[in-house]
Amino acid sequence: MVFTLAACGNSDTVAQDAEPPEQTGEASGGETSAVDGEQNGSTGRLIAVQFEENTVVYQLNDGTAADSLFAQLPFTVEIEDYSTNEKIFYPPCELDTSDSPLATEGAGTLAYYEPWGDVVFFYGGYNENPYLYQTVSR
Repeated sequence: MVFTLAACGNSDTVAQDAEPPEQTGEASGGETSAVDGEQNGSTGRLIAVQFEENTVVYQLNDGTAADSLFAQLPFTVEIEDYSTNEKIFYPPCELDTSDSPLATEGAGTLAYYEPWGDVVFFYGGYNENPYLYQTVSR
């Protein structure tokens, strides 16, 4: 499965708490559509993850792992099923985790697993891990 990740809205704003990822339709023609954070009641950095006919929008937190991911956008990657509760991909470059919160939010979390250098989409519960860093605001 191929995913496209792109930045949405204004990158100069500060991230705020967000609801779980929003499901929306893909723009016609398979193009990445910009999501205006201020129109959606948000002033944080938003990224859109597109796959098949779906787009999931995440609001990034202000940690260094999220900063590193955002700086690499846009890119297209292969996504892999992993275990029974997650999908993973490898970003073009490793993410800086020096000032990032550990992932503790459960299903809906977008996180970075430092030992393997992969980004994880959790769609089910998971065990907390001292090497799993959250990139999404909650």
